[in-house]
Amino acid sequence: MATVPADEAPTRQMTTVAVRNPTGKETGSVDLDPEVFDIEPNVAVMHQVVTAQLAARRRGTQSTKTKAEVKGGPGKPWRQKGTGRARHGSIRNPQWRGGGVALGPKPRSYRQRTPKKMVRLALRSALSDRARDEKVIVVDRWQFESPRTKDAIAALSALQAEGRVLLVAEREQAEVWKSFRNLPHVHLISPGELNAYDVLVSDVVVFTLDTLPTSELPEADVGEPAAEEGDEA
Repeated sequence: MATVPADEAPTRQMTTVAVRNPTGKETGSVDLDPEVFDIEPNVAVMHQVVTAQLAARRRGTQSTKTKAEVKGGPGKPWRQKGTGRARHGSIRNPQWRGGGVALGPKPRSYRQRTPKKMVRLALRSALSDRARDEKVIVVDRWQFESPRTKDAIAALSALQAEGRVLLVAEREQAEVWKSFRNLPHVHLISPGELNAYDVLVSDVVVFTLDTLPTSELPEADVGEPAAEEGDEA
């Protein structure tokens, strides 16, 4: 197979998006890091990372009783021969009503070990997919004098952020978190919690200039899937 010289290898192009204020007015533009927002999405890696993240949310508390744990006499219910009935050794056997469960589930952990490089690649693939669909919105900064949900709704409307919105904000911005947290279609996370699953299930991803991810971020800040508790699967 012929190789392409380094000086002729294709280079990723910068994607430029408009920077707007909460009223929807453009205040400038910013170049998205091509290493994060302009790679070819790896569907297989995204699937594996999302599967691992959803598995980590499972409580794993389901449990059934074995033959040794159910109540009942250990002896034979009747003698071996002469009754005309089937031969049984104990009413705690699985074939009896109220008996133990054979090979039933026991408490366990569903966590899967996912390499950090795969987690990073899955996140970059998800962000690149949203950027290609022009579903990445960048705000210069949020300007909430006090927490107010009505102002948050007006800001999303002005930014034309429709559907399920993933909003990335710093934890120190208490007014922002309190303004958006009551909206059921808005999911708030901090930059360190950014992950492929939340990006993929959202229709729009909203960043500020301070939370916009770049390839220069430390590896720990690129968003390893968080282990959240959810319903048993």
